Amino acid sequence: MSVRGTSVETPLRLPVRVVPGARRSEVVGRLGEAWKVRIAAPPERGRANEELVTLLARTLRVPRSSVRVARGHTTGQKLVEVQRLTREEAERRLVSAREERA
Repeated sequence: MSVRGTSVETPLRLPVRVVPGARRSEVVGRLGEAWKVRIAAPPERGRANEELVTLLARTLRVPRSSVRVARGHTTGQKLVEVQRLTREEAERRLVSAREERA
């Protein structure tokens, strides 16, 4: 299945800027090419990465197993891979999540 050249078989790669230790976990919006996300968990022993994966899976409405941090495990700049979702649909769902909290 392909939508505008984006296949759901190929993992979607999303650049994400993570701010750990926030009051609550939420999608904030765009920051250049990346999505800015606040995470309530501290950046210790992978807790923030685990919460990021959980938040994105819930927000994008995909199984948690379909989301993984591919790069940037110890930094705020991350590359997240998402299976079973086109870029267009991911963008719609992320925008929707941001608008719901506004």
